Amino acid sequence: MCATCGCSDEAGTRVIDPEAGGHGHGHDHVHPETKRTVLLEQDILAANDLLAENNRGWLAERAIHAVNLMSSPGSGKTTLLERTIRELGREFPMTVIEGDQETVFDADRIRATGCRVIQVNTGAGCHLDADMLAKALRTLDPPNRSTVFIENVGNLVCPALFDLGEGTRTVIMSVTEGADKPGKYPHMFRTADVVLLNKIDLLPYVDFDVDMFLTALTQVNPRSRVLQMSATGGEGMDDWYGWLRERVGLGPTV
Repeated sequence: MCATCGCSDEAGTRVIDPEAGGHGHGHDHVHPETKRTVLLEQDILAANDLLAENNRGWLAERAIHAVNLMSSPGSGKTTLLERTIRELGREFPMTVIEGDQETVFDADRIRATGCRVIQVNTGAGCHLDADMLAKALRTLDPPNRSTVFIENVGNLVCPALFDLGEGTRTVIMSVTEGADKPGKYPHMFRTADVVLLNKIDLLPYVDFDVDMFLTALTQVNPRSRVLQMSATGGEGMDDWYGWLRERVGLGPTV
């Protein structure tokens, strides 16, 4: 049980390797060769932070850059990853850790691109934590000098509180959500290194005030970069790729 938000359940967390034949359907039989059940033992943020530091050291030793993608459900995280892998995957090696309460649907989408992926199902848990990431990283075994994308559970609250040991915190916000979200969920936006305003191709059809959003974001996090884009239509994707290249040392320093 998570002492911070009260989520999770006795079923614990399942780390699933789709390439080993795992699946996420609802029946309760067990596949010991593809599924590991671990207990969530760290229930306070202090304990999580210690584990996050261990993850940071593990990643640094291998020169692996971890990007934590956080958003509400439906913002377009998986679509963004699919397109990024297709268009940038040959430039530098990438792997993915998917976080959802149930199913391997998103992991299957990523695997269809040819990218190595691990699914973490959190049961009733509403976020990934550092212990889950540690177990997923050891199952994933990403290559040295690569990038690991971590698609966190869709939620604008708890993922913001749990340091995973990542190198970059990225928040994705779509224009189908309210422009006042940075003010309503300041913890999520306050620590973001970059905010991706996604689905801008829908702006003519939705009531979303971009200026209001940028003002609200500046009030909670004036240092964050903002990239306006559409992962479906392709608008602004070059800016995202340029930002990623800077982060992994393949592009000019800002």
